Amino acid sequence: MKKILITLLALCLLLCGCTNYYSVPSADTVKEVTILKEENKEFVKSVWFTFFELSEMIKNKTEDECKKNISNAFSSVKEMGFNTVTVQVRPYADAFYQSSYFPTSAYIVENQGDSIDFDPLQIMCDTAKKLDLRIEAWVNPYRVSSSKNISSLCDSNIAKKWFKSKKDKSNVFVSDNGIYFNPASEKVTELIVNGVKELAENYPVDAIHFDDYFYPTTKKDIDAAEFKENGGDKSLSDFRRECVSNMIKNVYSVIKSTNSSIRFGISPASNIDNDYNNLYADVARWAAEDGFCDYICPQIYFGFRNVYQPFMFTTKKWISVTQKDLYIGLPLYKAGKTDKFAAQYDTSIKNEFKNNSNIIARQITYLSKLDEIGGFYIFSYSSLFEKSCQEEVKNMIKAMQ
Repeated sequence: MKKILITLLALCLLLCGCTNYYSVPSADTVKEVTILKEENKEFVKSVWFTFFELSEMIKNKTEDECKKNISNAFSSVKEMGFNTVTVQVRPYADAFYQSSYFPTSAYIVENQGDSIDFDPLQIMCDTAKKLDLRIEAWVNPYRVSSSKNISSLCDSNIAKKWFKSKKDKSNVFVSDNGIYFNPASEKVTELIVNGVKELAENYPVDAIHFDDYFYPTTKKDIDAAEFKENGGDKSLSDFRRECVSNMIKNVYSVIKSTNSSIRFGISPASNIDNDYNNLYADVARWAAEDGFCDYICPQIYFGFRNVYQPFMFTTKKWISVTQKDLYIGLPLYKAGKTDKFAAQYDTSIKNEFKNNSNIIARQITYLSKLDEIGGFYIFSYSSLFEKSCQEEVKNMIKAMQ
């Protein structure tokens, strides 16, 4: 009887893909990545450029200095083998470009809302096209500020204006973690849609890209008034998921009606249940149904041996729910470091990224062999030059050639 149970357990593991936990690709399997998964469809190899990284290239720089810095950065990733840059141009309720809706970011000028003599995003677009790189504009829709001090926002910031208005104050939510827009507010959805339309109208980007920040809290006070007025028979959780999904659907619609060649993608956190229950982001629905997005790029920031979300098993889980183009976010930033969240007690698992210098390379090789995967995104640009990541970077570049 015991032998039968063991056999059945092994069969279940095989069918669900859990054996991937043990079937880790060896270093010897790192081979050339196939560029074309389908005829005329290029395998996407992107780097995320965070607002911190872009700030170093832009803030307190002349236009010529900015152009030089952007050119050097984009040329570097091009030489490494990447074909796409994903640049964070609206990290908060601010902009790294000329906007009618959001003030100039304090990460590129001295004070939020100050004028700037040139347009950084236009420079990035021009540079990307010269180098034959795809460029995606990365936006955070709901985040206003990492500070909870509303007075730190400039007077022209719509969030500050709303917060000071008795009529519109509920559009903004202040927590211990920062300031956010209220996802249940129709005015907030309208603002986000208009902001995306502005990008689609004015900049030759290949895609507009949202990350993994959606509802900032599970507390009831953020949207109590909206739920009371519009919740109907829905539970609070269902109401919130519908609010976020409505925003996503409207963003997709305005992009396609403004410039149908621009793609819309979402990069959610990799835990589908957490997205659904705590961020109220119904990513499985967006990944399966028409009218929400063109691609999904889950952030699978784990090693092969991670106890909670092993890389290969988690990738297959996303394949099972996704009907759109599917890309995978990879954690170069973990290279050479201890991953303390990878296991509770097992030090060898926690040190998987520290004890191996080819994790990302093997992940790229694995992804390149799956017909359902269309590419990968590396987090993030500065890790390409970080000392602890250099051996990993060398092996990654070999796998990308």
